[in-house]
Amino acid sequence: MPNDSRPRKHKTVIHLTGFGLGLVLLPVLAQWISLVEHYMDVMVFVGIYSIVTMGLCLLMGYAGQISLGHASFFGVGAYISGVMTVRYGVNPWFCLILGMGASAAVALLIGGPSLKLKGHYLAMATLAFCIIITVIFNESIGLTGGPDGLAFIPGISIMGWALDSVVKYYYFVWSIVLVVLLLCLNIIRSRVGRALRSIHSSEMAASAVGVNVAKYKIYVFVLSGVLASVAGSLYAHYLNFINPASFDLFVSIKLVIMIILGGMHSLWGAVVGAMLITFLSYEWLHYFEDAEVMVYGAIVLIIVIFLPGGVVSIPEKVKGVWGRG
Repeated sequence: MPNDSRPRKHKTVIHLTGFGLGLVLLPVLAQWISLVEHYMDVMVFVGIYSIVTMGLCLLMGYAGQISLGHASFFGVGAYISGVMTVRYGVNPWFCLILGMGASAAVALLIGGPSLKLKGHYLAMATLAFCIIITVIFNESIGLTGGPDGLAFIPGISIMGWALDSVVKYYYFVWSIVLVVLLLCLNIIRSRVGRALRSIHSSEMAASAVGVNVAKYKIYVFVLSGVLASVAGSLYAHYLNFINPASFDLFVSIKLVIMIILGGMHSLWGAVVGAMLITFLSYEWLHYFEDAEVMVYGAIVLIIVIFLPGGVVSIPEKVKGVWGRG
């Protein structure tokens, strides 16, 4: 039986190289084309949300575990970075690591009992977790600033080199995105990835062939929570301001819509979905005024009915139609 792993790895390297080259050249093109110059700011948010959606893609797309509470881990990272730097003057890098540890601990605490549930019961459990965390952010006024938010969060510097411009932060965030993408691609092609796919197909069958279902479900839940926390810290240090509305239930639903739109079973789809929904939210949605929820609902409805594989499945569908033609 031929081994196609080498051509697949070669194809992945080509994709990553082309993707990285495009990211490097984008700021240069933005300087030449004034109409897209302000898109650099949006692309920073695209990178931040891409980190969250890649972790969510591993959890939902590969392991088949539903989560409507990932904005909470996003918020844990952001608030730990914000509170510790503003209130106690702690180094932002240490706060980022502290947020990762706190999110991992919370994921372990929540994941143990929650991941024993299945289907809509699991969705309701993660939804309740999101609501509880949002209430904590709103009510802990002495630390978080409550509904008014937390301001004057310091930026990040690397060995004394301050990331004090949009372009610098863009390169910094997207470097992390590439590292996370490479990590996740290696995971899904490893024994862990095969175990996650088997759990998605059938937990009973996976357990029958020796897969430790509980261990792998908690593993991927913790990993996705940690990635969301990293994104939250980057978000806080970029905006220099956070409030609970940035991490509520609606944000969790938007994260799920991102991976549905891009392609739930593809890491590239997670990035594409994050890009499309972020541009829709930050650039195009103001044309719809108060119909924001209706627009998102229409997007999910259209994708589920006509394009269940997400946007990344379009080339394969076109190729299939072309082949039949």
